[in-house]
Amino acid sequence: MAMNAPASRSNLIDGKAFAENLRKQIAADVTLLKSNHGFTPGLAVVLVGEDPASRVYVKNKAAQTVEVGMASFEHKLPPTTGQAELLALVKKLNDDPAVNGILVQLPLPKQIDPQAVLDAIDPAKDVDGFHVVNAGRLATGGEALVPCTPLGCLLLLKDRLGDLSGKRAVVVGRSNIVGKPMAQLLLGESCTVTIAHSRTRDLAAECRRAEILVAAVGKPEMVKGDWVAPGATVIDVGINRIPMPDGKGRLVGDVAFAEAAKHAGAITPVPGGVGPMTIACLLKNTVTAGCRQRGIKL
Repeated sequence: MAMNAPASRSNLIDGKAFAENLRKQIAADVTLLKSNHGFTPGLAVVLVGEDPASRVYVKNKAAQTVEVGMASFEHKLPPTTGQAELLALVKKLNDDPAVNGILVQLPLPKQIDPQAVLDAIDPAKDVDGFHVVNAGRLATGGEALVPCTPLGCLLLLKDRLGDLSGKRAVVVGRSNIVGKPMAQLLLGESCTVTIAHSRTRDLAAECRRAEILVAAVGKPEMVKGDWVAPGATVIDVGINRIPMPDGKGRLVGDVAFAEAAKHAGAITPVPGGVGPMTIACLLKNTVTAGCRQRGIKL
C-alpha cells in the first residue's frame, strides 16, 4: 500500500483491506437474496460527458457491482445531453423495478442543473444519499440512505474503536457530501460533536480537543501533526494531488500524515484509507435500498 510516510502497523487503519472484506460480505448477502428471495439487487450509474476521472470511477463502480453478483446498468450520455433528456432517463430508472439504486455521476455539463437531477431521483433509490429527503431523515434520526464516504468513515471508526458513545469528535469541513452527514452519523452514535471549518477561531485548538478527528476540507496537509491529541483516531477524507519535480505529482490527504501518525492512536493513510470504502458503501447502500423496497430483512 502506498503511503506518504511510515507508521507502525498497529496504528494504521487499512481501508483497502476493510473494503475488500465488506465486498465479500455484500457478495454473500447478494447470494442469499438470490437463493432465498429470487432477487438480484441492481445499480444504475449514469455518466454524462467525457470527464476522465468520472469515466474511471464509473468503470470501477460497474466492475465491483458485477463482482459482488449484482446487476449493473450503465448509461453513458454525450456531453451535449440536455437537462430534459437526463431527467427523462432518471424517471425511467425510478420506474424500473430491476433498478434498486440510481447514481448520476458528478460533475455534470454546465447546461444541466445538478440539484434538479439529484432532486428527481426517487429517495428510496438515492444510493448516494444526497436527496434532501434522505438528508432530512438523517438529521432527524430517521431511516435514511447515507452518503457513502461518511458511512465508510463510520464503519472504520466503529471497527477500530467499538462503542463511540460519549467520545469527543471534531469534523473539519461542512460540506453536504461529507462534513454535515459525518457529524449527523457521529451524533447518532452519541458522540459529542463539533463541526469546524475555515472560519473557526483557533482551529488547531479545536482539533486538539478531539478523540475522533475527521478531516474533510480538501486542502493538502492542512491539519498538522501537533493539532492531533495523543492517542486520537484520525480519519483523513482528503484526496489531493500535489505537484512533484518529476511532473507526476503525488496524492496526499488533508492531514500531514508523517507528523500526525506520531501522535495518533489510529490514522487512515492516503491513498488506501477512506477512498476504497466509498464504492464498497455504494454497493452496501444498493443492497439496503433493494431490501427496503421489497420488505426484506437480511
